[in-house]
Amino acid sequence: MLTKPNPEKGLAEAGPFARDELAAVYRAIHSRRDVRDQFLPTPLPDDLLQRLLEAAHAAPSVGFMQPWSFILIRDEATRQAAHEAFSRANEEAAGLFSGERGDIYRSLKLEGIRKAPLSICITCDPDRAGSVVLGRTHNPRMDVYSTVCAVQNLWLAARAEGVGVGWVSIFHDADIKALLGIPERVEIVAWLCLGYVDQLYSEPELALKGWRERLRLADLVHEGRWPQDKA
Repeated sequence: MLTKPNPEKGLAEAGPFARDELAAVYRAIHSRRDVRDQFLPTPLPDDLLQRLLEAAHAAPSVGFMQPWSFILIRDEATRQAAHEAFSRANEEAAGLFSGERGDIYRSLKLEGIRKAPLSICITCDPDRAGSVVLGRTHNPRMDVYSTVCAVQNLWLAARAEGVGVGWVSIFHDADIKALLGIPERVEIVAWLCLGYVDQLYSEPELALKGWRERLRLADLVHEGRWPQDKA
């Protein structure tokens, strides 16, 4: 059912942030890191977790469909089962890289699921707003893109709160769906590990460890159309 417009709800100020607020936003963006191993065991307070979830829930979504759900996993046995699913998939992934790349891959510490005191499985329900959704009529993946915005909101809020986040993507969805009772129609978008950290890498860990360098922004910005020499 459509909600009738409320004339009492007007527009809000849209000017720039104060200088210190602006600096904090950019600091969170540029110092955010994917944490794989540096988690401390200290549990996250409930009020802090609530702020992070509210930040995620404030994300933009196409058609205002809000397709996300957040499954909080604190139970050690469940996290151990998830780690076992990850380990099986990780062995498969390791076999895809050979030589020096394989050595670097196997040297990465990927212990977030076991070390972080909290995991959050973020899902996308494609039916949340019905079968026909404003803005999704010609791109059915817009619900997933919206959910990724919620992941990013949570991640930046966590950085501002001094909480580390690691995104685990190496598992078979069927294993995690069976573990958490997720319906087949619902898509897993992210398994996030959350916990306090006392140190973060100054640059992305994969760059520091020689996996891949950051691309030059100037090479990725094109005026007006796709460059023909890269077609």
